[in-house]
Amino acid sequence: MNDSFQTALRIDPSHPALAGHFPGNPVVPGVVVLERVAAALRAWRGERVEKLDAKFVQPLLPGEDAVIELEAEAACIRFAVRRADGVPLARGTLQRARA
Repeated sequence: MNDSFQTALRIDPSHPALAGHFPGNPVVPGVVVLERVAAALRAWRGERVEKLDAKFVQPLLPGEDAVIELEAEAACIRFAVRRADGVPLARGTLQRARA
């Protein structure tokens, strides 16, 4: 099994979670980013997230290209979200749900 996985991330400016978050200066809500991280884990390993810890360091803007990176470690999955130019947006760990 591969120890790492990457997938593209781009939230369309018409995404319903963006309305009101924040008018005139929209940013993608962290929960939307984390949902995409969880979806990446499901796509990679077919597993669900039981628990996650995350730190956001820069906002993701609507329509901005980014990459989700997952890396398996013994007891958890580390993740990072980076803008296409490499600037880190978020990072943390995922604990997989037990079957």
